[in-house]
Amino acid sequence: MWKLIVCSLVLLFMIPIRIKAQNASADAQEENPARHLVTNGLIIKKPYRPISARQRTQWELRATLGPESLFAGVLSAGMGTALNRPTEDGPSWGGFGQRYGVRLTGVAIGNGIEAGFGAIWGEDPRYERLPGQPFGSRVRNAIKLTFTARYSDGHLGPAYARFVADAGNNVLSDMWRPRSETNPADTLLRMVSGLLGRMAGNTFVEFWPDVRKHVLHSADEEE
Repeated sequence: MWKLIVCSLVLLFMIPIRIKAQNASADAQEENPARHLVTNGLIIKKPYRPISARQRTQWELRATLGPESLFAGVLSAGMGTALNRPTEDGPSWGGFGQRYGVRLTGVAIGNGIEAGFGAIWGEDPRYERLPGQPFGSRVRNAIKLTFTARYSDGHLGPAYARFVADAGNNVLSDMWRPRSETNPADTLLRMVSGLLGRMAGNTFVEFWPDVRKHVLHSADEEE
């Protein structure tokens, strides 16, 4: 399992390295990245400018190894261990590690596929927030950008690279998952869960900066 994780992380780095030369000129004009710890590299700034190779690499790393992703992995592996699903891994720390490793491997492969294929046709994997808009509009934005993405010419279109990544990483992961999780119904369920997880991640990125600002503001007032 650990060899598989290492190979996945190598894939995570190799795909954007191959496409970096294509966007070298865009890097020179790039704005300084956002400084926020959690959402840094995950958000599109306005006015929209096509994603560069360095920004694509940054998104891939943050989406895989950022605090949000790692914490989600702890929750997912913890729940699987508590429920002992799949039973082959067992309800132990070893089972927790197996579940965490399987998820991290899938996330790394999926993000690598999305970044790599998206670079071919200019699909931007980052999220575009709507700060200051009504709550309902922002929720609808999080849902809409689960299935659509910004392209290099600025238009919104179907997130084809994301769909390929969601299907590809779940089909590939059947090669190392416990047998009880590799039937077609489970694979399809993981694909749906992957898109729902992306929707939850979009919602987090949409609202977290506001929540953080409110919490820090309240703490400053108490002092």
